[in-house]
Amino acid sequence: MATFREMKVQEIVDDSSLTTKQKIEKLCSIESEAQALQRAASESAMDDDDGWQADLRLVRFALDKLGAEEPKKGAATL
Repeated sequence: MATFREMKVQEIVDDSSLTTKQKIEKLCSIESEAQALQRAASESAMDDDDGWQADLRLVRFALDKLGAEEPKKGAATL
């Protein structure tokens, strides 16, 4: 069974009314939100198995399929 987030990512990828650039922009927005939530979870007493890592992998996989560049890694990224 797919999660809501998985369905949302797939919905964006399959949306023929969006250009590749628009799909990448939407997926990057989801990726950014997931990273922020993952950072918040890592700094709090939330459950370690929060699912954000899986979401990030799913979004990154979709972005890679669309040809998006890998974001730059730095001290503030996970």
